[in-house]
Amino acid sequence: MKNSLKTSYVRLRQPRLEGEEYLAVVDEFMEAVHARWPKAIVQFEDFQMKWAFETLQRYRSRFCMFNDDVQGTAGVALAGLLGAVRAQGRPLADFTKQKIVVVGAGSAGIGVLNMAKHAMLRMPGTHKIGELGEGHNQFWVLDKDGLITKSRKDLDPAVARFARGYGPEEVEDLHEGASLVEVVKKVKPHVLLGLSGVGGIFNEEVLKAMKESDSPCPAIFAMSNPTTKAECTPEDVFKHVGENAVFASGSPFSNVTLSNGRKGYANQANNMYLFPGIGLGALLSGARHISDGMLHAAAECLASYITDDAIRKGILFPSISSIRHITARVGAAVARAAVDEDLAEGCPDLDPRDLRSMSESDTVDYVARKMWYPVYSPLVNDK
Repeated sequence: MKNSLKTSYVRLRQPRLEGEEYLAVVDEFMEAVHARWPKAIVQFEDFQMKWAFETLQRYRSRFCMFNDDVQGTAGVALAGLLGAVRAQGRPLADFTKQKIVVVGAGSAGIGVLNMAKHAMLRMPGTHKIGELGEGHNQFWVLDKDGLITKSRKDLDPAVARFARGYGPEEVEDLHEGASLVEVVKKVKPHVLLGLSGVGGIFNEEVLKAMKESDSPCPAIFAMSNPTTKAECTPEDVFKHVGENAVFASGSPFSNVTLSNGRKGYANQANNMYLFPGIGLGALLSGARHISDGMLHAAAECLASYITDDAIRKGILFPSISSIRHITARVGAAVARAAVDEDLAEGCPDLDPRDLRSMSESDTVDYVARKMWYPVYSPLVNDK
């Protein structure tokens, strides 16, 4: 006879804390964790947008922490976006010329935009005077009220820097609140990126409009999950956009058999490609905090993992069976970035100077060896 288990949940029947009261509770938690485990890495998950960015900015320079929704999703999406440039047969430097329509202006969407923007600013040659300054905007962002422009009232500061304005980069006759179909038809983007949480929003009309993209290999990223929230399916994309399209999603889908017998790949852009390696690299390097440079190193490492041959087939992300090797590679990239930025304090069996002197392959080997075993006790009294 099988045992029947019931799970009960205790709920506090009170309004949620807001403002300083809310932050005081999180402050207390972070300070307690740091006092008990000073080398612990805290991963924030599923925070509302208003708190996701607030807590990230509040703690990131004081503790070793990151927000997976904002930074993990952004890193995986950036790796996919860089892969899409390669799939289009263009050099990575052309990422600065990609036209990207983003549907969803929550914490994940804005996190992706921030990381993509920073990646563009890091591209070779963009440091030159007049090239790709902060005013450069290759993004068209929509929320439930349509296209976001500078005429929108009460814009969140995190969103405002990506609002469309006026000038030579603007598309004629695109107004505040324009619909997704209208934006896609007029912008003809290289990439359509969904982080909306609205299942099926990339409908037949939208996808047929993407067929007129300025790219020979339009990229469609349906990043929302679970599967019911995905903006579209790979079958929809290869049917309505064309068999030369590139597809990625946040939820798992099966590959599609195309008319010529080839596979249409349903790439899953899963955060698990990055967050274990980010934590591992920060831990093994003894990083004081997790910087944008460390996160970019993680994303670029994942993007470079895929071979040119795989990219030509439409594969943007590696097989899940490779996850341990990927984690070692990402962890090594994060650790080396921490050393390069003088953020690494080392750990008992490795000084930062030793880590700096290692070759890239030696660093990967070191991280792989340490993956399953603690390098030290995190307790404050243990040496």
